[in-house]
Amino acid sequence: MEFIQNLLLFSFLVLFLSPPLSHSSSIHDLLQSRGLPAGLLPKEVKSYTLSESGLLEVFLDGPCMTKFDTMAFYDSVVRANLTYGSLTGVEGFSQEELFLWLPVKDIVVGDPKSGVILFDIGVAHKQLSLSLFEDPPDCNEKSASKKNGREERGHAAQK
Repeated sequence: MEFIQNLLLFSFLVLFLSPPLSHSSSIHDLLQSRGLPAGLLPKEVKSYTLSESGLLEVFLDGPCMTKFDTMAFYDSVVRANLTYGSLTGVEGFSQEELFLWLPVKDIVVGDPKSGVILFDIGVAHKQLSLSLFEDPPDCNEKSASKKNGREERGHAAQK
């Protein structure tokens, strides 16, 4: 009987005193567990938080750029509402389209078997191959700091 009581106590402690998911796994593992590709966010993520309401806040070392189908810009902090298969209300992530930096508003994987991911960039929806986002990209901080002043003001005005 004492063995069972100890086992129950141990189980209770493990379940309720273990750190939340945001502290025990990588952001890339979290994305995959929620039906999204790991490569949506760069390797340079310092930390993240996920609230009970689903608000995801991702902290990078600083602003940086990478390339998927076009150039992509990450602010120091990226925020979104995380639900299975989607990031909605995205803040801090932009893509270059026809020489303009447009904020990504939503990212949705409707059907993983389709091999397609949908990006809502406000003025348009882009369908891209999920294969572009299999692995977390390297993000270059130097490229982000070399953006000319007009682009930086334009991006800041979109916040």
